[in-house]
Amino acid sequence: MCRSIRQLRRPDDAGPATTGEARAAALQYVRKVSGFREPSARNSDAFHDAIEEIAAATQRLLEALGTDVADGPDPFADPVTRRAILAARAARPSRVARTPAPVASAADARP
Repeated sequence: MCRSIRQLRRPDDAGPATTGEARAAALQYVRKVSGFREPSARNSDAFHDAIEEIAAATQRLLEALGTDVADGPDPFADPVTRRAILAARAARPSRVARTPAPVASAADARP
């Protein structure tokens, strides 16, 4: 999966996703599937139509899953806002404690 596409479904207290985020995810998806960062003049209409259709489908999916979607820009598009969001994420504790799985030895396998 493209690393530039962020998860837009959020916990209730995290605030709504925005239409700008849905469009940014759609753009990354179309770029990945088509293999083009920018379409040629001949393919431009199809490229941009696909972005709009996927952004609309993304918004419908999020709403069906119970995530509010507000009109607005992608907050990650602004470098200052992006740094603040990433700093807040780094400061909060991880939800899942990761402990290494026990390693079975050859002695454990014998009867």
